[in-house]
Amino acid sequence: MQLMNFTIIKLTICLVIGIVIGYLFNVPLSLSLCITTSLLVPLFVFYFIAKKRFIKTRWFGLFSFLMMISIGVLTVSFHNEKNFSNHYTNQISIENNTLKTITFRIRDVLKTGKFHNKYVIEILEIDDTKVTGKTLLNIKRDSLASSVLKVDDIFISKITFKSITPPLNPHQFNYKTYLEKKYIYHQLFISNRSLLKVSSNTHSLFGLASNIRESINSKLKSYSFKLDELAIINALILGQRQDISDSVYNSYVNAGAIHILAVSGLHVGIILIILGLIFKPIENFKHGKLIKTILLVIFLWCFALIAGLSASVTRAVTMFSIIAIAMNLKRPTNIHNTLAISMFIILLFKPLFLFDVGFQLSYLAVFSIIIVDPLIYKKWKPKNKVIDFYWHTFTVTLSAQLGIIPLSLYYFHQFPSLFFISNLVIIPFLGLILGLGILVVLLAILGLLPQFIVDIYGRIISLMNDFIAWISRQEVFLLKEIAFSLLYVLAAYLVIISLIRLLKKWHYSNLKYILITTVIFQSVIIYTNYNKSKNEFIIFHKNRHSLIGNTIHNKMIVAHDFDSISKLKSSIIKNYSVGNHINIIETDSLKTIYLLNKKKLLIIDSLGVYNIKSFKPDYLLLRQSPKINLNRLIDSIKPKCIIADGSNYKSYIEKWKTVCKKRALSFHQTGEKGAFIIRY
Repeated sequence: MQLMNFTIIKLTICLVIGIVIGYLFNVPLSLSLCITTSLLVPLFVFYFIAKKRFIKTRWFGLFSFLMMISIGVLTVSFHNEKNFSNHYTNQISIENNTLKTITFRIRDVLKTGKFHNKYVIEILEIDDTKVTGKTLLNIKRDSLASSVLKVDDIFISKITFKSITPPLNPHQFNYKTYLEKKYIYHQLFISNRSLLKVSSNTHSLFGLASNIRESINSKLKSYSFKLDELAIINALILGQRQDISDSVYNSYVNAGAIHILAVSGLHVGIILIILGLIFKPIENFKHGKLIKTILLVIFLWCFALIAGLSASVTRAVTMFSIIAIAMNLKRPTNIHNTLAISMFIILLFKPLFLFDVGFQLSYLAVFSIIIVDPLIYKKWKPKNKVIDFYWHTFTVTLSAQLGIIPLSLYYFHQFPSLFFISNLVIIPFLGLILGLGILVVLLAILGLLPQFIVDIYGRIISLMNDFIAWISRQEVFLLKEIAFSLLYVLAAYLVIISLIRLLKKWHYSNLKYILITTVIFQSVIIYTNYNKSKNEFIIFHKNRHSLIGNTIHNKMIVAHDFDSISKLKSSIIKNYSVGNHINIIETDSLKTIYLLNKKKLLIIDSLGVYNIKSFKPDYLLLRQSPKINLNRLIDSIKPKCIIADGSNYKSYIEKWKTVCKKRALSFHQTGEKGAFIIRY
């Protein structure tokens, strides 16, 4: 079966291409609308020609694909609220740093940080002007005042809009870009005492869903579930992972079982089966199948709403809604078509879901399962049902990993080689765990949950957590810090595609493709190693500390003033070494002078010693807040650029910045401009 024979798959690919173009080039809404409209005329002309002749024409196909690409571009532009005049960004100026009186509604409650409670909010008004748009709200944690806000609560406050800080060090996670893909462009910082509540009524479906979750949680908390058990129940049944502790979450990640905690196709499929059994008697009435189908779809989307409408939940519910409609109306279904239709519909309404990691991994996993699993499973079909069940579970797990491993390495740079053990043990019982969890929630809501069921279910969750924790502790099988670039991803998928061709049919030509793609992958490795930065001196940004790295070919020499705790927690060097494919890392003490080919760097620390009259550095690094007369220092050594890292007091940095500005001398503050890189 050739995938490209399905029209919907071709159209979905064109839509994806259009979304990528629209996102990368930020096409104006007016232009994308004009292009789409102009393509309508030739499309209709060629459509009527093809209809009249009863044959397909190449021109009709070409313009159909061009139209779909154009629709993809238009979808991105249309969903970007910044393209409309009433967006809040047209009412503010970050440069002026002025206070604004804003009215906002809580849209979503995020995972609490170390110092702030975090929320996504909708801006309703700015200085009595009605506006639209979302932003990030950070409320300082205060033990004396309640800082837990509820979805749909409306507040008024005077706040200054702040830009979201981009990554300050190379290859660091770009939180700013991540939020921009969710149409969030600014953040607000405020204390709980500065908020004036206007309304606490439920105004939206999101507020209703939040109230339902809170009601379920309050019921469950009245029973003797442990905190970790309750957090896992929330993740499995309600799709909320905010309360999972970092240790438990990392255990699932390292064990290759994090997908168990994400409401996905398996979870939604089990719920569909349960709902199908509950609504089965309705089929006996007139139009019963139609009514049953409508109820199934409504209940599935109610569950998706309660689970937060994440990318994985939306994908799964859309797909199973299409399956439910096809099954109950007795229409033939094709899993490839179903997946493509679900992706097509989701991307029309949420185009930037395309760049969501969960969305990408979930679709790749499902596509890989339906294509690769039959090829592996048919190689051996055990007669024993128990062995056959576990063998099929293994082939499904292996197929899913084969589809996602290049992308997973690209995003997370690690590979849990014991993933098949955690999946073989837990997946067979996940249906029972989910079914029992739904029963526990329903009985808790009705106030009929017996204590022995609480004890049994709590014990099951604890055993699952303990097993996952044990798997994650086998660190020798967890491959970490794997350098994997986007070129590696593309080359790896070429190898995987050629491997699938070989599994389908063992033939010389398919074996030839394997060899060719393997050579391509090796060429990418050679090209990456050849083009990596040869010599690079980096002054990283680290709050309250100094951290520098000197990269020479494939080796990096690191110097810092960290204590043992700071060194343990810092991931700056790891991110840089993985991103630049550096294999050798050595440590050295911080020096006063660095000679970088023809460039010279002088470092002055808290002692403020710089008695080097004949030394004329190109760069001057100030660290640990030295008490110096900067004007005198500049006159003495005449540097071309002054750098202040994160170890300095802010008041000192502001004074130095003022001096450099008056003297028209280049000044680089790592806390503002990011790491300073000298290539030599």
